[in-house]
Amino acid sequence: MANNGAPPSHRQMARGDRRMFAASDDSTMLKQIQGTHAPDGRDVDVRPILDIIEDVFKRAAPSIQGAHIDSLDDHNSGAHMDTYGMLEALAFIIQKVSCEITCKCSGGGDAHATTMSLLNLLSNYSWDAKVAISLAALAISYGEFGLVVQLFTTHPLAKSVAVLKQLPDLMEHSDALKSRFEALNVLIGAMLDVTKRIMEFRHLPHQYISPEQPPLSVAMTHIPTAAYWTIRSVVACATQIASLIGMSYEYVTSTTEAWELSSLAHKERNIHDHLMQQLALCYQHIDDKKHVEAYNNLVRVFDLPQAENSRILRHLIYMKDDMLPLVENSTKTRVHVEALRRKTVLLLISDLDVSQEELMIIDHIYRESRMRQELQYEIVWIPMIDNTVPWTDAHQVKFEQLQSMMSWYTLHHPKILEPAAVRYIKEVWKFAKRMILVSLDPQGKLACPNALYMFLIWGNMAFPFTTMKEEALWRDETWSLELFVDAIDTRILDWIPQGKYICVYGGEDMDWIKRFTETAKEVAAAAGIDLELVYVGKSNAKERVRKITATISKDGLSHFLPELTSMWYFWTRLECMLYSKMQHGKNVENDLIMQEVMTVLSFDGSDQGWATMWFGSNEMARAKGDTILECVLTYQEWEESARIKGFVPALKEHLQQLHTPHHCNRLILPGIEGGIPEKVVCAECGRPMEKYFMYRCCTD
Repeated sequence: MANNGAPPSHRQMARGDRRMFAASDDSTMLKQIQGTHAPDGRDVDVRPILDIIEDVFKRAAPSIQGAHIDSLDDHNSGAHMDTYGMLEALAFIIQKVSCEITCKCSGGGDAHATTMSLLNLLSNYSWDAKVAISLAALAISYGEFGLVVQLFTTHPLAKSVAVLKQLPDLMEHSDALKSRFEALNVLIGAMLDVTKRIMEFRHLPHQYISPEQPPLSVAMTHIPTAAYWTIRSVVACATQIASLIGMSYEYVTSTTEAWELSSLAHKERNIHDHLMQQLALCYQHIDDKKHVEAYNNLVRVFDLPQAENSRILRHLIYMKDDMLPLVENSTKTRVHVEALRRKTVLLLISDLDVSQEELMIIDHIYRESRMRQELQYEIVWIPMIDNTVPWTDAHQVKFEQLQSMMSWYTLHHPKILEPAAVRYIKEVWKFAKRMILVSLDPQGKLACPNALYMFLIWGNMAFPFTTMKEEALWRDETWSLELFVDAIDTRILDWIPQGKYICVYGGEDMDWIKRFTETAKEVAAAAGIDLELVYVGKSNAKERVRKITATISKDGLSHFLPELTSMWYFWTRLECMLYSKMQHGKNVENDLIMQEVMTVLSFDGSDQGWATMWFGSNEMARAKGDTILECVLTYQEWEESARIKGFVPALKEHLQQLHTPHHCNRLILPGIEGGIPEKVVCAECGRPMEKYFMYRCCTD
């Protein structure tokens, strides 16, 4: 005999749901869902209401031992005035939906038909409002159920209601209901997550992403299906709650209902994951638009004249006010960009692969400037990192090690640099791999796109580090011993006024070094000149040079630059001279200094030694190792000429006579963005050299 008051068959419900799981994804079902949607333009922001709905579900969930909702956070149940206003406007429709759910679910109606009925009832609302209103209706019934269950043992009214609903009998079987309530609350958590995602799509900033264009237009095609299945899950939850009243023990112990709820939760989770993927695409699109906007703003700020530099520095370094972005390393204190206000600012831009030698030289020049009040400039280290690579503890250690070596301002952390600033630095200032030093005047205007060359060539003499200052410094320079060695070794500059002959030589062939220095001393004695020899090493051969200087010192062969840092600085200054000249459009055909610098650099690129012989500041002869060694070995052939013309002119003349057409010169330059000369001529014959590419990993 049929029991008309009994709940619908669990197997019938499961079979019906399985059919709908298959049918809902086809185009017919989608058209049916979309056919219910006829929004009238009313603006309903249901986000505040969702907080109350969440709170209801959470507080009702523990009414059965073991039941919980993992996805919910602890919320303050106190509603704001705007929330009350919104609830007042929606109270009638929430009540209508609640009645519809109670009526249809209590009567054992078809879940799909009930869901479509609710969609038709909510046709004038947006998709997120439809779902939120349905959840609010469910929260009312679930909350009422939870209140009665929690209070029936202590509150007379709750006890009477519980008796009428036959809930005391239900509570006797609470252990058997544990799995069902767990499944119910897991589904509620999944429904809430999907609802949040649907609302998130609606509130994306339309100034950065258009609903009519991908990726948002593509994502919105999935919202109707997500809304359908969430409301469908509301119906399933309401059916489960209604079916608890007056149920038999056999129904209590059935696992079919828990399976139904778990299946819907799985469906909701899949929908949520897909919406998250679509949201990620939308947020990437928004970020790209924001980055373009920020980049264009940065370009515009640099193009507009400014009264002082703080606005430009804020745009470049850090726009927000939620933290102090700079560290003043001498005091280890955090400061705002206002600390740089109205000062010349040198932005030291590099990755984390910075040599200690570079930092030591820059630090020496910077500390020297602190002793001179007229040098009002500051250095700020801007570390550039690859944001596609995860930031590790090893990166942090390397960053802090470099930071500890700097006495100037540094960025608090590389990650705070905005993508727009990174793009600007790379595209406008041409940063690639090698360190650059961008000079900004006190108004924030670009003074020099890379002042590193003049900084390392002339030090604080280059202040205020403008392109015009660099041009003026070059106008006053000639190829001289002072320019060649600067004050790297002050002994050399002291020897010039003493009338000494000075031989600056380099290379890594120890046999050649020994033969050349010994022979040069013998020739100097024979010529009656006071000769000093100074070894300057070889670029990028630190360990080999260390061993060579140890041998030179032990055998007393010559002087040498006092430290490896000094040798690094010697070669780096020469490279800086080359690139500085190139920045000003010079080439080897029209610039003597550039010719001589390239000659010495090509000497360094060979496998043998080399030497330059100086008398005074400007009298100079130079040649590669085998040539100049042969020249001093055959001194008797030009001894007479040396007495008549002078030692250096005679040496230079004899070197030209020894020149042979067969030779091989190499010039090895570090690759920098836009900095490879198109034409390089041979130091010996003047013919254009062929260009090759060389890839090198040198850990020496």
